[in-house]
Amino acid sequence: MENKFMQRAIDLSIENVKNKIGGPFGAVIVKDDVIIAEGTNLVTSTNDPTAHAEIVTIRNACNALNNFHIPGCVMYTSCEPCPMCLAACYWAHIDKIYYGNTKQDAANIDFDDSFIYDELAIAHEQRKIPMINFMRDTAIEAFNLWREHEEKVEY
Repeated sequence: MENKFMQRAIDLSIENVKNKIGGPFGAVIVKDDVIIAEGTNLVTSTNDPTAHAEIVTIRNACNALNNFHIPGCVMYTSCEPCPMCLAACYWAHIDKIYYGNTKQDAANIDFDDSFIYDELAIAHEQRKIPMINFMRDTAIEAFNLWREHEEKVEY
């Protein structure tokens, strides 16, 4: 059963290159042995650096299920997810991820995300994009309000 889902993700990645829509990445999300969402890399066609195939597919699945959590779902993706996409899979509560190409395969064609993993291990102020904690005393008010909000939708 899984072979057809992975094959669909791979087919989407190939079609995406042939149709010049975006990078060579495709993904599907399956629930109860049915594809509920598909997506391809749309970064260059939408000018959206977050429009990776996995993110697009998660957005489509969440819309299809009308929920921001999609437990019980499995992702099939043509390539090992980058750090952003992997984090999104965790946030979406996806149960399992099958992937085709590895992150090294992606690096071999100039889709190298190893620098992001490296950056995460570096002190905030030493990163290529420095991160500076600023106005925390003011910003914390929103968190305090959230903590006390009785009608909040937790995620």
